[in-house]
Amino acid sequence: MLVYEIIRKKLDGERNTPEEIRHLVTGFVCGEVSPEQMAAWLAAVYIRGLSDEETWWLTEAMAKSGRIMDLSTIDGIKVDKHSTGGVGDKVSIVVVPLVASADVPVAKLTGRALGHTGGTADKLESIPGMRLNLSEEEFISQVKRIGCAIAVATEDIAPADKKIYALRDKTATIASVPLIVSSILSKKLAGGADAFVFDVKFGDGAFMRRLEDARTLAEGLVRTAKLAGKKAVAVLSSMEQPLGHAIGNAVEVAEAIEVLKGSGPEDVRELCITISALMLWLGGVVTNPDEGRSKAMELLSSGTALEKFRQLVAAQGGDPKIVDEPFRLPQPLHKVEVVADSTGTIVRIATRQLGLIAGQLGAGRMGLKEVNPTAGIVVLKKVGDHVNPGEVLAILQSSEPIDGEIVAKVKASFVFGESGEKPPILAGFIQ
Repeated sequence: MLVYEIIRKKLDGERNTPEEIRHLVTGFVCGEVSPEQMAAWLAAVYIRGLSDEETWWLTEAMAKSGRIMDLSTIDGIKVDKHSTGGVGDKVSIVVVPLVASADVPVAKLTGRALGHTGGTADKLESIPGMRLNLSEEEFISQVKRIGCAIAVATEDIAPADKKIYALRDKTATIASVPLIVSSILSKKLAGGADAFVFDVKFGDGAFMRRLEDARTLAEGLVRTAKLAGKKAVAVLSSMEQPLGHAIGNAVEVAEAIEVLKGSGPEDVRELCITISALMLWLGGVVTNPDEGRSKAMELLSSGTALEKFRQLVAAQGGDPKIVDEPFRLPQPLHKVEVVADSTGTIVRIATRQLGLIAGQLGAGRMGLKEVNPTAGIVVLKKVGDHVNPGEVLAILQSSEPIDGEIVAKVKASFVFGESGEKPPILAGFIQ
């Protein structure tokens, strides 16, 4: 099979066959297809696009490039969720134990910080002793025992995705929706779940800035998952401002615990309940999402979800006392308040900028530095809030001294006007 012909067909707007796509992916992973050839095909896809079937064939080939986890020995419908990434997104920390507490098994593979967005693994590893590097045997055994597990995906899960993503990053082909769909879904399929809820974000702090682009991605994810024989639904959620108040690692764990206790920020709570409701519905324990909402709220108010989180932490070596004594989480050596200079209503927050600053403080991977669990930002004022001079907009925290330049950048991230409305967290669903 000539790679030249595979590339030419796509450049000419023709459809590739499943055999051609499989040949490209497997050949690229083993070195028989050169980076230049794969880059040419990716550029052709960026320009010409892929049909739904081609997207599925690419996703399948990427998923099968490595190990696919076999969760068949776990009873019930295994449901997973995926977020396209955001600033302050601690939803998985709440949703996984919440859904598992209703006897829907959740076997979640997760990742680490990427760019301006945080990683669930880094957040959970801020819990003293918490271990995210689980073997497949440990992972499955834990789900059987307590109903849930969260682990870092190993290198042999969809290895084609890592190689192709690196090439996309070098060739400016990241923004292709079919390529994004195949990247996300290949890893999810390799994780072995039966059904998925996708949290596709839009806005300043999201990879998809425009709502219409996020909708296109959500539709592609749901359609391709269904071609794979999986149940799937997507939520469109706003990332025009940070989710909740906490941005970082330990601070986000603490905020997630507050939600599990039945309180916490309204936007985090609403999104967690919505996603949990859909997962409970896909998992077959409720007959519709509205019933799922009622069930999720009951599990939060009763303390059942909180108890499952305690079990999850203990099962993976973490200190469960952090649930009742959050001061046991790593604490920063330095805190600096960012104070408003004038009166006004917050009309916009530079969310991506705050995510990058949190990383600069140590919450993400910047250069060769390791993630610092204590670093982050607590955003006290949100869009729609009226602020007077001297009021605290945010608190910066780190293990190292915080210079005035960072404080100035955070202050500049809050844009004031005469009036502003609180933006809704949800913008729709895709089934």
